[in-house]
Amino acid sequence: MTSNSTFGQRTPGSEVARVFAEQIRGKTILVTGVSPKGIGSATVLNLASQNPGLLILASRTKSRLQEVANQIAEKFPSTRVEIVLLDLGSQKSVRQAAADVAALTDKLDILINNAGIVVTSRQATPEGIEQQFGTNHIGPFLFTNLLLPLLCKAAKSNPPGSTRIVSLSSAGHRLSPIRFSDYNFEGKEVPPEEDHFKPLPGAFAKCAPDGYNGIVTYAQSKTANILFTVSLQKHLTKAGIAAYTLHPGTIETDLSRDQDDELTAQFYHVAPYWKTPNEGSSTTLVAALDPALNDVKALYLSDCQFAEPFPHASDAVAADRLWKLSEELVGEMFSLDG
Repeated sequence: MTSNSTFGQRTPGSEVARVFAEQIRGKTILVTGVSPKGIGSATVLNLASQNPGLLILASRTKSRLQEVANQIAEKFPSTRVEIVLLDLGSQKSVRQAAADVAALTDKLDILINNAGIVVTSRQATPEGIEQQFGTNHIGPFLFTNLLLPLLCKAAKSNPPGSTRIVSLSSAGHRLSPIRFSDYNFEGKEVPPEEDHFKPLPGAFAKCAPDGYNGIVTYAQSKTANILFTVSLQKHLTKAGIAAYTLHPGTIETDLSRDQDDELTAQFYHVAPYWKTPNEGSSTTLVAALDPALNDVKALYLSDCQFAEPFPHASDAVAADRLWKLSEELVGEMFSLDG
């Protein structure tokens, strides 16, 4: 279990950062998906409050990154902050960003894969991968693997398990397993075990005219985040690196800008309590910092405590299969066994 059983749905991330200040002080921490008013900005502001050694902010838009960096400089002027441009939907951008990070530091204590998108119309990455699967899973898969040497170096001098990889998923993973037979959602036949759960409630069942369902493809990408963490735990624990995934809660941020009123109303129906960004950052910070999690015994957190993901998201066979598919889609093989 976690260190603090009183942490929960309404716990602000600022409190978590204060409690675990010792786990932040002097550390090199990278957070993706940092933009004003989102979970990412709340996460980095809370981390900055406790004197990290280096805080790296990575996201697509330089002006938005700089706005958050300026907020940190104003509130916490002693914190060193660097920004890195990163578009997780472009493998070229991911590779360049990883190189840029390596130019800033030779070690990485904590990697927080916070970035994600939600779209309701069919889009594709430059590599031809469905946009949500490509951005929410394939991009972080590649970025994390490219940064693994920096994490391994940090792990050599850190207490075992305190070097962390944290990937934000969503309770939405419950709606769909990985559609290995049709991960691009092109209308190919899939076996029952790969199909999404039916009937979907209300507006979640709504498709674009071409048959694309953004909620199902989003759910698939969030299942992928959890299965990716299954693989990381399987192979990296012995190297002193802990990996966790989590549901941050329902937060109204720019992530929902592509939703219409009907879809937004459906989210309010299934999740009547919406968190502030500060509250939304708390589970991330528990997963990244809590020393009780150095010993990896669970996979997924929600409301600052351990929870159980749906079985299709923790299946070891599916995790291995996803790893191989991901390697094929990035054109590179990665060994986690040294």
